[in-house]
Parts: sequence; C-alpha cells; structure tokens
Amino acid sequence: MSSNHFDPVDEDFYHVVREPEFTALFALGADDRVVSVEDVDAELRLLDGTRWSASFMTLGAIGTVMSRWRETGEYGGGAFFQCSDLVIIPRPGVAAMVEAFRAIVAEGSQGTLGRLE
Repeated sequence: MSSNHFDPVDEDFYHVVREPEFTALFALGADDRVVSVEDVDAELRLLDGTRWSASFMTLGAIGTVMSRWRETGEYGGGAFFQCSDLVIIPRPGVAAMVEAFRAIVAEGSQGTLGRLE
C-alpha cells in the first residue's frame, strides 16, 4: 500500500474511515452524530496520493439550508442552491457517505469532486 493512504491526519478533528481503496475524512461538528449527520464536508484520499473534497448533504439538509436563506436573504433569499463538490446522499449518516465514496471510486468519477492540491 502507498504511504499516501495513511498520511497523518488529525483524528481529533476528523472522523476517519479507512477503506482498502481510500481514506475518508469527515469534519463532523460537535453536535454531529456519525449515524445521523446530514450535512458535512469530507475529504477523499486515494492511494495514488490525490485528494478530493466533497460536501455531503441529504435533500432534507438542502431544504433546511434554503429555508434559512429565505429568512437571511442569502443566495437570492433561498432562490437557488449551488455547491461545486456537492454529493447528495439518500439517507443520513457517515455510512451512506462512505457508500457514495465507494461508488465514486469504483466508477472512477472522483473528477466530479473538488480536487485538492
């Protein structure tokens, strides 16, 4: 295995999931639960050393954000939602996010994510 797969990470900051093909780092907030989180930023680290960003959200989380924006006036008062590395998952939880990363890697579609330098 490449040493890039096990680059040091701050496991106090990230929830880390190691799979044979990748390492996934999830920036969970203090109130987030691994089984129920619906909106979290993550990093995908592949064995070749490339790193990719993903913003995972459920449809419910997107609706919550857009409702908040209607109140705050952001993004045209909630008229639209845009995120360049958005990955919509069908259910909450890190397990659903890891499943999505597995599919992305298996299909070679990590280019849909944001490339990190």
